[in-house]
Amino acid sequence: LRDNRIELVRASWHELSISVSDVSLSDEGQYTCSLFTMPVKTSKAFLTVLGVPEKPQITGFTSPVMEGERMQLTCKTSGSKPAADIRWFKNDKEVKDVKYIKEEDANRKTFTVSSTLDFLADRSDDGAVLSCRVDHESLNSTPQIAMQVLEIHYTPLVKIISSNSWPEEGQSIILTCESKGKPVPEPVLWTKDGGELPDPERMVVNGRVLSISFLNKTDNGTYRCEAKNPIGRNSTEYVLIVHDVFNILLPTTVIPSLTTATVTTNVALTASTTTSAAATSIRDPNALAGQTGPDHALIGGIVAVVVFVTLCSIILLGRYLARHKGTYLTNEAKGAEDAPDADTAIINAEGSQVNAEEKKEYFI
Repeated sequence: LRDNRIELVRASWHELSISVSDVSLSDEGQYTCSLFTMPVKTSKAFLTVLGVPEKPQITGFTSPVMEGERMQLTCKTSGSKPAADIRWFKNDKEVKDVKYIKEEDANRKTFTVSSTLDFLADRSDDGAVLSCRVDHESLNSTPQIAMQVLEIHYTPLVKIISSNSWPEEGQSIILTCESKGKPVPEPVLWTKDGGELPDPERMVVNGRVLSISFLNKTDNGTYRCEAKNPIGRNSTEYVLIVHDVFNILLPTTVIPSLTTATVTTNVALTASTTTSAAATSIRDPNALAGQTGPDHALIGGIVAVVVFVTLCSIILLGRYLARHKGTYLTNEAKGAEDAPDADTAIINAEGSQVNAEEKKEYFI
């Protein structure tokens, strides 16, 4: 071998060693060692040279990128033998949906490989780190990596946060307009029902914060916060409803009333008799417990109607009984046991019809 890169390391009757420096792909091939004895002895070995891939390069990136635009990034490396492997990562998470291409170089020994990542730019990708990693057996488990940080521009995202979920009259409320965009949005604009804020003395704007003091019913309405940047503008709304002051009503105790109606009618059955009829209406003590307001008047009216109807019914019943009374005669033939005949017995009887005492009977 006649090459300055090849040196003889050891030579003896038992061993012959050489070293090759600055190895290149041209050094690949079959090497033969011959021992000139009788007969000549030879030994052969094949040297395989690996092609180390070049550092990868990412192309196709422009900055900044508008949200919604399509991006095509290509990672390429050359000189690998055998062909190297390329993988994409976004924030250390591998991206699978890529296009892989392998091409043979002009020397017909090494390869150029490339991988293309195609996606739509989204605001969530802003600040994300894209990395292209090249793996090859010649790199001794230390891959070559190329990185690119994404910069996505997008319209503002607006949100209103309220300090009071149940605003009442006389209270205060603070509305904070949170806006996020790239570039950073300009100072926000506050409006009410499509116009300017009607009471600047009570409605104070400080940057992104709207403070309203001493709330009243006139403050009800729709408040809009609008933010814009060079990419566009966006807005959101908050509907303010001012509630009445909440009063805690203490429970009241209602003492039930007792109503009694009595009607007396004198009637006679054979002898003079007196009958009393009484109607009593008692309200349930628990019927009105815990009720306030117009329910008392309603229940009181119902009770009054019931009592009135009961009294009228009793009066009509008494008048009906009084109109149906009758007079009946009762004859008692006391002392007529010794009379000689019937006519004499009737004439001498103590209870003759002529002097008979009237007795009244009432039928109920």
